[in-house]
Amino acid sequence: MGFFGMDFEPYFEKAKAYLPAALSSPVTAGASAIAAKNVVPLTNDNWKTVLTPSPSATTASGPEPWMILITGGNKTCFGKCGDVERAWNESAAIFAADPTAPNLASIDCESQAVLCSTWLTGPAAIYYVLLPVPAADQSKPATTIYTVTLNTTTVTAKEIVEIHTKKTYEQAPVYEGLFHPFDGTFAKLGINVAVGYILWGFGLLPSWTFMILISFVSRSIMNRRIGRQDATMAQGRPLGGAPAANQ
Repeated sequence: MGFFGMDFEPYFEKAKAYLPAALSSPVTAGASAIAAKNVVPLTNDNWKTVLTPSPSATTASGPEPWMILITGGNKTCFGKCGDVERAWNESAAIFAADPTAPNLASIDCESQAVLCSTWLTGPAAIYYVLLPVPAADQSKPATTIYTVTLNTTTVTAKEIVEIHTKKTYEQAPVYEGLFHPFDGTFAKLGINVAVGYILWGFGLLPSWTFMILISFVSRSIMNRRIGRQDATMAQGRPLGGAPAANQ
């Protein structure tokens, strides 16, 4: 059973009507075409404007739900996100015929590495976002984000659809902390994107760079300590800093 007691299977049958007659499965180019039409790709440039309440939204209707797929390629998902994306495309075809469907978006960490660093996220996961509508006084309630981890080998479209229809997202942990894209400390200070660029830059450095940096810092600290010890001994004082006793 689905949302409000409705089975989502009829919506699946309707969704197949969107596909060419020669195609029998939504895990095809037809499903990908539907997903491309209904899923908004988020980028480092557009995510703040895309993830805003629709003009018709009201506080009485409650927060607007968004399902955001976090995916990647060979580098960021180790080439294991193919099945995840096929299941996502199939679920997008189902949602296309579901009037209760959430808004759909996706982030490809392969091409949007800075954005994934800004959110401190990576594949494979779905963020179920409850985007609040500003109150009459323009105050903005907190944005709740549930982080649903996906199994890259067993995930199915049914499982993804039920995140919304059966509210299985409520079993997932809530995203909290400094990197929360809407309510985190970095976001409130307006520096979350800058922090994302910094983390992205560090990610480009080879591992041996950090070893050299640590070695340089350690030597600098030791040299300063030795220098202070030599200066203290030259003044005839013990290392503790007390004046030497009169002979």
